[in-house]
Amino acid sequence: MNILEAIILGIIQGLSEFLPISSSGHLLVFHEVFGITASDNLTFIIVLNMGSLVPLLYVFRKDILELLKRPFQKLTLLLVIATIPLVAVTLLFEQHIEALFFTVQFLPFAFLITGVALFVSDRLNKNKKEMKDITVVDAAIVGLAQAVAVVPGISRSGSTITATMARGVKREQAAKFSFLMSIPAAIGAMVFRLTRIIGDPLLLEGLNVPNLIAGFIAAAVSGYFAINFMLKLVKTAKLKYFAVYYIVAIVLLIIVLF
Repeated sequence: MNILEAIILGIIQGLSEFLPISSSGHLLVFHEVFGITASDNLTFIIVLNMGSLVPLLYVFRKDILELLKRPFQKLTLLLVIATIPLVAVTLLFEQHIEALFFTVQFLPFAFLITGVALFVSDRLNKNKKEMKDITVVDAAIVGLAQAVAVVPGISRSGSTITATMARGVKREQAAKFSFLMSIPAAIGAMVFRLTRIIGDPLLLEGLNVPNLIAGFIAAAVSGYFAINFMLKLVKTAKLKYFAVYYIVAIVLLIIVLF
C-alpha cells in the first residue's frame, strides 16, 4: 500500500462511516481494487476507525460531557440497551461475520437491503418524538438494526436512522441518537481488534507509519464533513438519493463480479 492508497482509504472510511453507504462494504471493494487483504492490514483498519472516531467525539462533545457528568441517566441506559444486540451478535457469530469481510460477492445483496431501507426512510413523515421520548423498546429495536449492520454492505447509520425514525422519532433527533450509538460501537470494535493484535504481535511488524498517519488524518477530516453533512441531509428527507447511489453501485458490482 502506498501513501495515496492510504489517503483514499482514509477518506472512504471517514465518509462512509457516517454517510449511509457502509464503510465496511466500501473498504472491502477498494481493498479488492488495490489488491489489499484486510487480514494483512488489521492495524491500519484500527487506525482508520480511530481517525473517524475523532470528529464524532468532537461534534458531540457537549452531549458526551453531559453523559460523563451525569452517567446515571435515561440516555445512558438507552445507549447501553442499544449496544447489547451488537455485542451479542459479534461474540456469537464472530467467525461468520469475519468470513463476510472476504466475500465481495455478497455485497450487491447487502447494498440492496440498505438501499431499500433508505428509500423507506424518506417516507417516514409521522415523526413527533424527541430523543427524551425514546423508550427502552425503541432502543432495543434500533440496537437490533445496528447488529444487522455488522454485515459488510449494510450501512450502520442508514439502518439505525431508519429504525429510529420508524419508531416515530424526529429526523434530526434520530440522526443524533444514531451517531451517539456509534460511539460505544466504534470503541468496542477498536478494543476487539486490538485484542487480536495483542494476541498476534506479528501484525505489528513492518508498519508503515506515514501511511498510518495519512490514513488517520484523511479519515478524521472527511469524517467531520460527513457528520455535519448527514445531520443537515436527514432534516430535508433526501436519503433517497443514496438509494439511487446504491442502485448504480449494485449494477457496477454485478458487472464486475459476474
